[in-house]
Amino acid sequence: MKSVEPREKNKNFDPDSFLREIGRGRTIRYLPKNGTVFAQGDPSDAVFYIQQGRVKLTVVSRTGKEATIGVLHAHDFFGEACLAGQPLRMSSAIAMNDCSVMRIASKAMLGVLHRQSDFSDRFVSYLLARNIRYQEDLVDQLFNFSEKRLARILLLFADFGEDGRKDKVIPKVSQEMLAEMVGTTRSRVNFFMNRFRKLGFIDYNEGMEIHTSLLNVALNG
Repeated sequence: MKSVEPREKNKNFDPDSFLREIGRGRTIRYLPKNGTVFAQGDPSDAVFYIQQGRVKLTVVSRTGKEATIGVLHAHDFFGEACLAGQPLRMSSAIAMNDCSVMRIASKAMLGVLHRQSDFSDRFVSYLLARNIRYQEDLVDQLFNFSEKRLARILLLFADFGEDGRKDKVIPKVSQEMLAEMVGTTRSRVNFFMNRFRKLGFIDYNEGMEIHTSLLNVALNG
């Protein structure tokens, strides 16, 4: 029985409830759509946790070209590079809709990770899973066609597999941003999106509805 206890304890651990109890070093920020959590080049001194909403990460090159490198959802952490000594932000974090974001000072976050093994285990597991996702994104970018990359990005937006739902509606996202993430032109994205709609993979109602049939494109191309 003792060998089962840690697993049951970890299974029932609620990161949201725990984060609310951190106290000092924790602040809640409410941001409207397009509000800036932090900007590229800002001091890197805190970790952030999304309570509600979505946040996109963008980078701007020296020539002024901007690219979206990631989209984060509720219950995601970001900005954790400060824990490894990164002095400045390498990207900007922008709210995609109305967001509730928790800011945890790096010193407070390190203290929690040292004191609370359950939370530390969850945080490390999250970082490892996200690192795997980034590796998959890189392989996707290097070896897959634009249409397949777009299908995968739409499925990631919809969080397929997270809560067992089959078809999901995602907030409006511009074709320009999708083109940046896919690594192609807006016209190509528009062509593929129209094709997905005609084939019944997506629908436009109150938002964009993503159907499980889109998995056929992501898996088979």
